[in-house]
Amino acid sequence: MAKKVVEYYPMLQDNDASVKHESINAKLQKRLQNMKTPVKRQGPTPERGRPKRRLTDLSPRDEEADDEDADRSSSSGASTLLSPVRNSDDASTSSDKDSRQIQARHYKTLQEMCKKAKPNQEDVSQLLDLEFEARRSFIDSDTMKEENRARLILDAYPCFKELHHALGELRRILDPHNKFISQIKLRWEEFCSRVEFYGVSKKAMNPPMTMDKTEAHLALMKALPTLFPTPAHPPKKMGNASEAFLHVLKPTEDPDAVLQKRSLSCPVVMFDGCKCVIAVGNLPVTTFDKEKLGEAMIYVMAYFYALHLTYPKCVATLLSVIQTEVLQDAIHEHDTTSSYRKALAEWHAFIGK
Repeated sequence: MAKKVVEYYPMLQDNDASVKHESINAKLQKRLQNMKTPVKRQGPTPERGRPKRRLTDLSPRDEEADDEDADRSSSSGASTLLSPVRNSDDASTSSDKDSRQIQARHYKTLQEMCKKAKPNQEDVSQLLDLEFEARRSFIDSDTMKEENRARLILDAYPCFKELHHALGELRRILDPHNKFISQIKLRWEEFCSRVEFYGVSKKAMNPPMTMDKTEAHLALMKALPTLFPTPAHPPKKMGNASEAFLHVLKPTEDPDAVLQKRSLSCPVVMFDGCKCVIAVGNLPVTTFDKEKLGEAMIYVMAYFYALHLTYPKCVATLLSVIQTEVLQDAIHEHDTTSSYRKALAEWHAFIGK
């Protein structure tokens, strides 16, 4: 019973204890073992007539029996909350079924919460934590086509239109127990500072000293596919491979028209000089300030992971390098390509690793 209570109401569980239902179990035991016959309060004039027995009253014999049971259970260490003995297979099947039912209930609560004008973001994050297993089974399945994946997932989980929830999902997937996002940002900052020197040495970038911060961030992002190249060419109408994840809008361009022409279904950052928009395929998702343009590639990677999207071939080497060097998420040896191994070897030789 105590286990079920903390599963249904996770806010009652013990955060610091190894057994999450220990406090609830103790309170239930105490309540059961200290049950007393309720006595109706008498006023200045006692109640006349024969006392009426209430449903909650216990006879003296019942009280004695309960006291004996309580003494026996406390002396023997037995628990009155033990569930019936079941074989391991039945217990496992029942546990899986209960878990699916609980996660379905969490999803329903999450949907109702997201319909509010201003949902409590901490509560949303907690429900996303609780419903993680079922959600990843749905998102990672192969039942959705790549071009429809983002729309279907965002319809089911509109909370991922908030950038911090997409970053939270990246944390849950890679390292749910640490302050992972702050560590990623530090590693990305260090990676970029080295890439600037790497780009200048490869003559793929100009020295950033003559640029402002925004120009330097854009120049670095545009140079990344050249520094970590892939044999596959980008689609003809796209031009530079960096257009797979970054598009700087011209004053005469209409953002919606640009998105509709995109042939790739991956996350892209669109920048108009004042504000940044993240879109997936031709679906606008969220916005962020240009002051955070330096973190744009982290946001792009967060949506690749949250929506379980495939890397475009024209920037697969670059994104794989970011995955292993910045996110520190290993790639299986069978999935590594010769271009990735070559680019990584040259990078490690440059930084002396």
